[in-house]
Amino acid sequence: MIHGDALTALPTLPGGGFDALITDPPYASGGAHASSRREAPQVKYMQRGKEHLHADFIGDERDQRSHLAWMRLRLAECSRVLKDGAPVLLFTDWRQLPLTTDALQCAGFPWRGVAVWDETEGVRPQLGRFRNQAEYVVWDSEGNMPLGRRAPVLPGVIREAVRKADKHPMTGKPTDLMRHLVRICEEGGRILDPFAGSGTTLVDAHAEGYG
Repeated sequence: MIHGDALTALPTLPGGGFDALITDPPYASGGAHASSRREAPQVKYMQRGKEHLHADFIGDERDQRSHLAWMRLRLAECSRVLKDGAPVLLFTDWRQLPLTTDALQCAGFPWRGVAVWDETEGVRPQLGRFRNQAEYVVWDSEGNMPLGRRAPVLPGVIREAVRKADKHPMTGKPTDLMRHLVRICEEGGRILDPFAGSGTTLVDAHAEGYG
């Protein structure tokens, strides 16, 4: 584990050393205007008046152009350290879904699809509107992705609720969700996560036999 800025740390890694990229970067989302988007994550993503249970995180205040440029820089460096055929999974929300698919293609990845994380019906109900109960996993690969890889078929929709006891950082993903996703890596492979947060991806990767 390396503690540091991803854009500084990634260039220190040797090329072609990882079998998958699975990560949950800052979305730089929330807020209808630039001023509200620059507010702290606690303000944007947590219900007002609620006790602040999790620490803020940096990198979430960018506008669309700077976020796209930052994503492209990071993904290009990730491409360098991935093996040929390595799957790439990036979390995003509905606001940044178009930008995320653009950033991947700008960094030279082929765009292969979008999987859905269904957070269940307990999420953000508003009368007269669709419930925002989904986030997305944009996926692709480093170059060609052979059909004979040593990995199972993954579901296109994964239904996992957010549980308070299992949510360590503010935007933490459920442990069971990540145990599904890490299985896209070939057996015994090494998984790269430049935005590890509380380390859910790392814990689940280890539990499933990955490096």
